[in-house]
Amino acid sequence: MLNSKKTYYSIREVCDLTGLEPHVLRYWESEFTLLRPKKNRAGNRAYREKDIEIILAIKRLLYEEKFTIPGAKVKLAEQKEFDDTPRETPAPPAPPGKKEMIQDTIGELKEVLNILNYRNN
Repeated sequence: MLNSKKTYYSIREVCDLTGLEPHVLRYWESEFTLLRPKKNRAGNRAYREKDIEIILAIKRLLYEEKFTIPGAKVKLAEQKEFDDTPRETPAPPAPPGKKEMIQDTIGELKEVLNILNYRNN
């Protein structure tokens, strides 16, 4: 289906390939974190084959399998082929004394908040 010689596809080309309207693709970009096409220097969306595969998977889930958008998000997250989420590394422990400083700052901010709340009442 796709021209393997081509690296990037415009939104119009993707619409022609998938049978979807541009506003649907833009909306799906706002709903599905997996779908993040790059933008070229002119600011136009540049879709790769992986993006088109994701679009077709979303279309199948929504239109054929009748999933809701939240349901489709869960289903896509379960599929290993689309799992490109970066793995979070745990934050390094705070240096000694840092924890106490943070707790002191929180306490001071709470006092300021109490003063502000008292003046507004």
